[in-house]
Amino acid sequence: MSEVTKVGIVVDGRSIEVVEGASLVDVLRLAGIDVPTLCWTRDVDPPLGTCRVCAVRVDGREVAACTLAVRAGMQVECAAPDLAELQQGVVELLFAEGNHFCPACEKSGDCELQTMGYRMGMTHSRFPYRFESYSLDYRGQRLMLERNRCIHCKRCTDLFTDDEGHRVFCFLGKGSQTQVVMDLEREAKLSEHKCDEAVALCPVGAILRKGRGFDRPIGTRASDTPERMDR
Repeated sequence: MSEVTKVGIVVDGRSIEVVEGASLVDVLRLAGIDVPTLCWTRDVDPPLGTCRVCAVRVDGREVAACTLAVRAGMQVECAAPDLAELQQGVVELLFAEGNHFCPACEKSGDCELQTMGYRMGMTHSRFPYRFESYSLDYRGQRLMLERNRCIHCKRCTDLFTDDEGHRVFCFLGKGSQTQVVMDLEREAKLSEHKCDEAVALCPVGAILRKGRGFDRPIGTRASDTPERMDR
């Protein structure tokens, strides 16, 4: 067993001792700082680092916290108002780029992007909505791709495999033409458990089960709050 080395870092002016080499996101959350994330998932190495929602300032430079391993002497800033503004700006851009009609979305209430918008107090995007026309892929036997909601986080392409360990999703195209596609032969062989795993892994409603709407009633989903239920 390798020996664990503790090092000291400073977070918002507070000195803390942490495990050297640990993910900065993990370290901050253990310290009680709730850093927003979308593409990040625990124990993924190397991290995806695609959404940039977890922006913090390290040694005077804005970086994505999920891409950094802790080292001795790091000076980390999380609570600055301009960082909160930057994080919210990234979320607003994700809403503006896609077509996120939350009231009609099957993942409403369980959508990580929607939850983050609520937590940040977002009511609209300050950026102009693009209203691009994205294609939907219904060809799968049990899964469909709702590309209007895809944020290109790479969770499905990099983290999801079928029961035999093969990739099912990949990116096709470049730049603004990039879209997620799935291997239809492998999708047809997915177990029920794996289909549900793919849906849960997507932070938005881009991967959905065909013929299935809201799995759980209002009041039991992640984004539900008593305040919204009373309206």
